[in-house]
Amino acid sequence: MPAVGSPYLVMIRWGMQIILEIPDDLASTLAPPGRDPARAALESFALEAYRERRLTGYQLRTLLSISSRYELDGFLKEHRVEKYTAQDFEHDLATIRHIEEIRKAERRA
Repeated sequence: MPAVGSPYLVMIRWGMQIILEIPDDLASTLAPPGRDPARAALESFALEAYRERRLTGYQLRTLLSISSRYELDGFLKEHRVEKYTAQDFEHDLATIRHIEEIRKAERRA
C-alpha cells in the first residue's frame, strides 16, 4: 500500500451509504419475492424522488445503473410511473389556449 503523501495514493468516495433496519417479518412483505431487499429499497427511494421531480431521468438512470433511456422507459412503465402528468396536461392546455388567443388577436389586426 502506498504511503500517505505518495503520488500513487488515490482516495475514492462512492457516495452516501444508508442502512435500514427492518424486522424480518416485514422485510419479506416489503420486497417482492426473489428480489434483493436493498435494491428494492433503493428503487423505491429513487422512484419517489423522480415522481416528485427531485430527480431527472438522467439522474434516476445513473442512480439505478440503467444503461439507456429505452430501458428507463420500461422500468418506469413496470413501476406504473407516468412521465406525462395531469399538471403537464394542464400546462399544455394553457399554452394552447394562449397561442389561440394570440392568433385570434393577429387575425383581427
